[in-house]
Amino acid sequence: MIKTVVSIDLPVDEKLLIKKNTISSAGNTEKADGLKRISIVTGIHGDELEGQFVCFEIQRRIKEHPECLTGIVDIYPALNPLGIDSVTRSLPAFDIDMNKTFPGFNDGTMIEHLAANIMQDLRGSDFVIDIHASSIFVREFPQIRIPFKFREKLIDKCKLMNLDLIWASQSSSVSENTLAYALNDEGIDAVVIDMGIAMYCTKEYCNQVTDGIFALMKNLGMWSGDVVAAKEPIYAESACIITSKTPGLFIREVKCGDKVEKGQILGRVINPLEGTVKEVVVAPESGLLFTVREYPVVEVGSLLGRIFR
Repeated sequence: MIKTVVSIDLPVDEKLLIKKNTISSAGNTEKADGLKRISIVTGIHGDELEGQFVCFEIQRRIKEHPECLTGIVDIYPALNPLGIDSVTRSLPAFDIDMNKTFPGFNDGTMIEHLAANIMQDLRGSDFVIDIHASSIFVREFPQIRIPFKFREKLIDKCKLMNLDLIWASQSSSVSENTLAYALNDEGIDAVVIDMGIAMYCTKEYCNQVTDGIFALMKNLGMWSGDVVAAKEPIYAESACIITSKTPGLFIREVKCGDKVEKGQILGRVINPLEGTVKEVVVAPESGLLFTVREYPVVEVGSLLGRIFR
């Protein structure tokens, strides 16, 4: 059942609507006693589209085998619908990152009101998964990011989710005022999945994430159908960050997800005017290259890649 989570009037007789689709084995939208509830959230950044396909695929699989569902699956595909419509990361006209506004304030600004209503609707979830993509500049290998503060309570469930990496991070994606942090701070288990690249859907990654969500649902007692055997993930609390030392065009020689050796050439920064190589970029450590630059134009300090040791 499709339901409006929050509706806000906009200028010139328009409305901002955030909607969810509730799929329940109880045949209604209310949480029956004893039924677990999982919430899938995405679209908080308007240019990140990887989660849209995951939302579709979860529903497709449930519709194929509704008899296997015991519980409630809430799907929120577009927390920032104006951003999706205008292909912008932030909320248009405000230039504010919605994922820095939680837990919100019901009587505050429009954005604070939005955040507070989203939080209220997610309360009662047994588990929340907030799906993101990277920026237009770099590609991310499918990974779970969890707030470092809450790593101990989340790690066991993360290992069930069929992803290659678990990063107990203090990065901006899971810092204070993000949705995942605010939910965990209230005692609601929540993780961030980051994968792919902005403005794109990577079907292979999305299917892997969807497989992991169903594996988690099986562990929660919500799904009786077949699920994949989860991969053994790498767990890390830090990463080796590679940045450009010179401006130019970065021409990579590796791809996201490659295992690289210390000293291996990852790419070159070239100067197309002079026809020269300005920098040969090598791996400072051996490990899994889980982030790699896709947009070739770089400045000094531009992110080129990250390696899990």
